[in-house]
Amino acid sequence: MKPPIDPRRGDIEDDRSSTKRRSLLAITGSLLAEISLTKLVLAWISLIGVPALLLGLAPLVASAWLTTTASSAMAAIEEISSAAILLLAVAIGMLVSRSLFRLIERSFWTLNSLTVQPAYVFWREALRHAAGRGFAPGATWAQAALGTATAVMAGAAVGAVALGIILLAWPASRWIGRASELAAPLHLLVPALANGIVLVAAYFAGAALVWGIADAAMAQPRDLAEFDASPEDGRVWRVAHLSDLHFVGERFGWRIESGRSGPQGNERARHALAQLDALHAEKALDLVLVSGDLTDAGRSAEWAELLDMLALHPRLAERILVVPGNHDVNIVDRANPARLDLPTSPGKRLRQLRALSTIAALQGDRVRVIDHAARRLGGSLAEALAPRLDAIARFADTGAFRLSATLGKLWDDVFPMVVTPEVETGLGIILLNSNAETHFSFTNALGMVSFAQARGIDIAVAQYPRARWLVVLHHHLVEYPNRAVAFSERIGTALINGSWFGRRLQGLADRIIVMHGHRHVDWIGRWGGLLIVSAPSPVMGAMNELTSRFYVHTIAIGADERLKLLTPQRIDVAGEQNDAGAAYGFTSLAKDASTPA
Repeated sequence: MKPPIDPRRGDIEDDRSSTKRRSLLAITGSLLAEISLTKLVLAWISLIGVPALLLGLAPLVASAWLTTTASSAMAAIEEISSAAILLLAVAIGMLVSRSLFRLIERSFWTLNSLTVQPAYVFWREALRHAAGRGFAPGATWAQAALGTATAVMAGAAVGAVALGIILLAWPASRWIGRASELAAPLHLLVPALANGIVLVAAYFAGAALVWGIADAAMAQPRDLAEFDASPEDGRVWRVAHLSDLHFVGERFGWRIESGRSGPQGNERARHALAQLDALHAEKALDLVLVSGDLTDAGRSAEWAELLDMLALHPRLAERILVVPGNHDVNIVDRANPARLDLPTSPGKRLRQLRALSTIAALQGDRVRVIDHAARRLGGSLAEALAPRLDAIARFADTGAFRLSATLGKLWDDVFPMVVTPEVETGLGIILLNSNAETHFSFTNALGMVSFAQARGIDIAVAQYPRARWLVVLHHHLVEYPNRAVAFSERIGTALINGSWFGRRLQGLADRIIVMHGHRHVDWIGRWGGLLIVSAPSPVMGAMNELTSRFYVHTIAIGADERLKLLTPQRIDVAGEQNDAGAAYGFTSLAKDASTPA
């Protein structure tokens, strides 16, 4: 007989974190029941409380320092050369103010990325999701109007809430400090916290309104009307675009998001790579892009499975370029969405370094990093990692806290990675890390593109002014004119500064194509002048017995040097029918009475 419970198909335990089988509300309830309150308080203090305190303390310390400096300078003028005193004061002030500015800047952007931008995105997408249910899928004009209206409404609503917070915190705030208070800093605790709340809320109010107006003023995304015709001359590239392979480390493992609804093990990924290898043998591929979530939780066994699988396809491995996804670096615990890492935990850094090690093994000699000091492209990724290999190995063995900060800077510095064009008018590749810094599995999917990476794009493009580029990241820049089934698909996966980054890319719209994954859906369209290509997941997009897909794109630069996207080739990946009894090679669990023991 067949097993009453087929162990290969999973059960309710596999659905603990599944957004495909459980609602966001149900997962939130489980999270609240299981979360460690001690860790939550410590994480809140270190990630939000301390930055807010430093931000609020800044005007008190600065005003006290300026008052003391001015008084000392005035008294000294009567006795010694005023010029010498002023020069000394300026020199000390520059050193102090530069360090203070860096501290304030870090605190500001920490608060900004954790509270301000997610709140605006949450309300904008909540309004769009609620109102969008009434529109037919083809009502693009209505969806565009909805996008404009909800952006303004969200900005106004969030701004109003922020103004209310300012009014509540203002009586406890104080903006002028005295030098005598620096000897008893505890007396500054309450006004510093109140100052931090007022400053963040004031920025909150202004930024939300500005974002709302800016979003409303931008063109809404639309499906691509038609593909380009094949150019008569010019270079043509065949680019296979896969995403969200979600390798697991066990034979019958189930993915976090899909639970029992998704494919088991890594068989579908194996089939996809085999089909890709056959396609390459038939007609050569130039590139294989994988836009993030190569693994399901960034564990060592999962990266090992990926590398072992690619070792079976060396021709593909020579052409593969990858970027990290949120599942590669931000999943704290694959089985428990309530678990969070403290900022002092080595977990986050280990996940980043595992990803970076695999990225280096796959493309370390083929990609270059940005030399921000010289404002130009630097050496290869392999060269950038070479001086740190011993430190990386020691950290992997010990998890030493003193190495964590240094190696965290290394992680930030190697993005974007750049594949330079073969000729001045050729095609280059820019690979980004779009993952937000999170320590909590429940918020793992949020994304953010740093200002340093955006500046790195400018540097690469400026060095090759006649080239065309593929910009590859994991997260989507904007919500598409497709109806989302669940609200978690909109807010839980957002690039929280996608509007800012998208506006920044619009100036390069005639020279770039943006390619990403994350949403597990295929969509090709334009946002303003920007051409965007979203990749489906050949693994997550269908249950075992259903067909999933990926695409091979043909990209060309014509004689007019315009970047062209030709009609893509769809590759279907067939599912498998599973018969539990036949799969195990028996028809009955009971031993035949005639069979000898």
